[in-house]
Amino acid sequence: MKLKYLTAAMAAALCMTGTSAVFAQGTAAPAQKVTAATPAPKLIVMIAVDQFSADLFAEYRGSFSGGLARLASGVIFPSGYQAHGATETCPGHSTILTGNHPAHTGIVANHYFDLSANREDKRVYCAEDETVAGTSSGGGKYAPSINHLLVPTLGDLMKAHDPRAQVVSVSGKDRSAIMMGGRQADELMWLAPAGLTSYRGTTLSPTAQQASAAIAAAINQPRPAMTLPADCAAHDIAIPLDAKGATVGTGRMARDAGDFRRFMASPEADGAVLATAAALRQVRKMGEGSGTDLLIVGLAATDYVGHSTGTEGSEMCLQMAGLDRELGDFFIRLDATGIDYVVALTADHGGHDLPERNRQNAWPDAQRIDKALDPEAVGKAVAEKLGLPQPILYGEGGDYYFAKTLTAAQRKAALAEILPRLRAHPQIEAVVTREELDAHPISKRAPDTWTLLDKLRASYHPQRSGDFIIALKPRVTPIAEPGVGYVATHGSVWDYDRRVPILFWRKGLTGFEQPNAVMTVDIMPTLASLIGVPVDAAKIDGRCLDLIAGPESSCR
Repeated sequence: MKLKYLTAAMAAALCMTGTSAVFAQGTAAPAQKVTAATPAPKLIVMIAVDQFSADLFAEYRGSFSGGLARLASGVIFPSGYQAHGATETCPGHSTILTGNHPAHTGIVANHYFDLSANREDKRVYCAEDETVAGTSSGGGKYAPSINHLLVPTLGDLMKAHDPRAQVVSVSGKDRSAIMMGGRQADELMWLAPAGLTSYRGTTLSPTAQQASAAIAAAINQPRPAMTLPADCAAHDIAIPLDAKGATVGTGRMARDAGDFRRFMASPEADGAVLATAAALRQVRKMGEGSGTDLLIVGLAATDYVGHSTGTEGSEMCLQMAGLDRELGDFFIRLDATGIDYVVALTADHGGHDLPERNRQNAWPDAQRIDKALDPEAVGKAVAEKLGLPQPILYGEGGDYYFAKTLTAAQRKAALAEILPRLRAHPQIEAVVTREELDAHPISKRAPDTWTLLDKLRASYHPQRSGDFIIALKPRVTPIAEPGVGYVATHGSVWDYDRRVPILFWRKGLTGFEQPNAVMTVDIMPTLASLIGVPVDAAKIDGRCLDLIAGPESSCR
């Protein structure tokens, strides 16, 4: 393999799996035009690009010449929506292959609080089993698990329909691999400092072990600075972060040997995931059987770049160019097999640039969140005023939870004090209680018409969401102080975090663009219809999208 950002050692190791053999097979003859009568594709490739907003897609669309250019020649929904309000990684990935909003998947946030949990740490990670002794929700301290996902994935439905169907999920992040892979995946893995890993107690297959060793070798080699393409020159502006002179915006993605964080924040990480996916497909002969297989690919580097340096610097420009090239190489390998495959690509959420650059670029009101809005600070102030035992409030992101130690009368008094205080804060758009959300139905309208309450309701689950939820005003970044490695984020109810591209491509499929709003929950029923897997429409929030231009329909 010769993916642009892989080291020679990794490329050689992965070629040992047999993936290089695809080049000897030549390119298949052009496919017939896809019609309603065309047989189901043999392979579905589902790609999620973490933090790949509709804004990024639009900004760089004219410069794509590789894999993203190919996808842009297919069926394009530029105004796709992660329709819900909690636009974080785990909730977003939970919608893509389930057809359900977080209100039904149960994945309301990356972390939520379960104050009845039988451990000291009451915070729960979306993809952990908190009942495992000795674990906590912190990174590297939890037991990865799919237990919290409440609905089946496309892979689960495919396995139930045809047990011979193969499902493989490879991602940069555990929550991406898990939430899209489902319970029945044949192989499921994600990147780690030692290469690749999976659930505790799981042994990687020989091919995955080879890939893991190659990735570890790549991580443990230094990376020189990348050359900035001429197209990126306009993004090459240093943005000061603090009085100590730290800046972002002019990075070239150089890193020291063993620096996993910087490895993840570069096209290297996406190349590693795609190379592993190609190797597993080849060895498992996915797409070569009598039915249809599902290959799931989660690409996390765009998200790491966005958090580390923002969305508008030279770093993101390098990442977009690298992502385009890596996807192009990956598709060329698939083409050489002659397999009839369909690709769907979307994102788990959008993204918001750091306020320091926004203030330079025509948005002077961009701000960082007031530290006084921290749940602990809010709870302490109210507890002291009312004479209540502390702590009274827990929270992370927009969800705030009252302590179980409060009586009903104390909770009512605290809420009566907190709500006016928060609603009067200049950075808060709205505060919504669980009673309001319980009474509000999930919207069936187009997502671009949703009210703020509609958005929050689609993320609300009565057993997991907070007692009340806050929504910050537009362009208020929920990071109080920037630090090198974490300067920008997402998670708001606003369209810069909700809008994502939804792209479909298949050889012979006539391309068209539909600018009307659709949702990521529509992806699963669309793909299921293509391969004849039945879906109970009453059990999902999405609908099938017709991918055939003209009077025929791909929705069966």
